[in-house]
Amino acid sequence: MIELDFSDRIAALRSTFADISAVVGPERLEAEIADLEKQASDPELWNDTENAQKVTSALSHRKSELEKITTTAQRLDDLEVLVELANEGDDQESADEATAELASIQKMMDTLEVQTLLDGEYDPRPAVITIRSGAGGVDAADFAEMLLRMYLRYAEQHGFKTTVMDTSYAEEAGIKSATFEVDAPYAFGTLSVEAGTHRLVRMSPFGAAGKRQTSFAAVEVIPLMEETESIDIPENDIRVDVFRSSGPGGQSVNTTDSAVRITHLPTGTVVSMQNEKSQIQNRAAAMRVLQSRLLLLKREEENAKKKELAGNITASWGDQIRSYVLAPYQMVKDLRSEYEVNNPSNVFDGDLDGFLSAGIRWRKRKED
Repeated sequence: MIELDFSDRIAALRSTFADISAVVGPERLEAEIADLEKQASDPELWNDTENAQKVTSALSHRKSELEKITTTAQRLDDLEVLVELANEGDDQESADEATAELASIQKMMDTLEVQTLLDGEYDPRPAVITIRSGAGGVDAADFAEMLLRMYLRYAEQHGFKTTVMDTSYAEEAGIKSATFEVDAPYAFGTLSVEAGTHRLVRMSPFGAAGKRQTSFAAVEVIPLMEETESIDIPENDIRVDVFRSSGPGGQSVNTTDSAVRITHLPTGTVVSMQNEKSQIQNRAAAMRVLQSRLLLLKREEENAKKKELAGNITASWGDQIRSYVLAPYQMVKDLRSEYEVNNPSNVFDGDLDGFLSAGIRWRKRKED
């Protein structure tokens, strides 16, 4: 006879959910959604395209946040009913479904709980991620492309909108670099823990048989700033180069010089864009990312100065943050939180929730 007793675990989940709801504030979200819907219904909204996109994006984000809360509450209610049906009907199928649903709700609750830790100034923003191959030759370029796929798969699994803004392909395999945007609530706060150097150890598919190869790739994560927050960049401080967009192996995918590369001369910061067909659109997108990087750089310099004045000049983030080992054993380990799994295939296929959660909790402990 089936006797499922999830009462204590469900009670614990309800208690956690109450705490999450108090922080997220469903009533506040509903009020913000009502205001944004009113703005979105204004027939003159699209006279200002930038403001219209800002309003519609904010509306989508708020609705997504509220849906997570309401869906979780409903799933908790449904779970109790499912457990009752399994016990009363002695139904093994319902029991298995209830057990799986409990695990799924627990995972969702962990994600929601972690989001309440994201209280940084820019945490709610979309994220712009740049991946660059490092030491390791063609293996590093291949590793950089593996990481690009990993993050895009993660975003796809969570229903996050992504836009690949620029890709520079390597000659033999993989990529030299890639920049893409993740447009989702708290994308920057969540993915910012991925910033740093990633290390791959495997049997190289490009070198001599039986030889292990270590390669590196760097991940940069910045928040996408609002236009009103962007810092002023004098024209004399930048150099703009235009070129033709290209695909793998140098194959031309655009017959006009529409791709744009902007170099900020004082800092050496370089941003390339080739996603849009228009040179004007690519320049505007590149300027926005450049402004975001420079604003973040300014904030980091200010924070570093404060730490120096306080007598603490130790960086809180090390360069190498994670190791992916495919040979002689299978393991992915975060070197800060010590979180690890023994299934690299799942990780490279976008299963990053555990690493992100552990990284955010680790960062919060370091800040407290």
